[in-house]
Amino acid sequence: MPLKLSLKPGEKFVLNGAVLANGDKRTSLVLQNKACVLREKDIMQPEAATTPARRIYFPIMMMYLAPEDTELYYNDFALRMTEFMGAIRNRTALAACVEISRDVMSGAYYKALMACKKLFEFEGERLSYDAQSLRKHASNY
Repeated sequence: MPLKLSLKPGEKFVLNGAVLANGDKRTSLVLQNKACVLREKDIMQPEAATTPARRIYFPIMMMYLAPEDTELYYNDFALRMTEFMGAIRNRTALAACVEISRDVMSGAYYKALMACKKLFEFEGERLSYDAQSLRKHASNY
């Protein structure tokens, strides 16, 4: 099934390991066969992997972009996912973790990346809630 990419002016993306940039006009590309494609907005730099969920996302992204190093990144993914699942109790987030793990095990890295973004939302809500609780608790003293 073809994949249609609509690109903004100057938008970058990775196609089978090559970094490409769109020109100065909006454009659309249609990929007719299977290829490893990741848009600029979905690419994470190593220094941006600053939270537990982002530390799960990063090795999945690297397995997708650098299949020759899958074993190295898989070990990091497994460690990070195990830590994350051991620290949470939310059933929805745990189910997302299981889904992500299944996708990684089957080599469906892109699907795992998109599911991992749900963990960003969960984590953001929890971190925001925890920060508010700390501020409220601190103001009582």
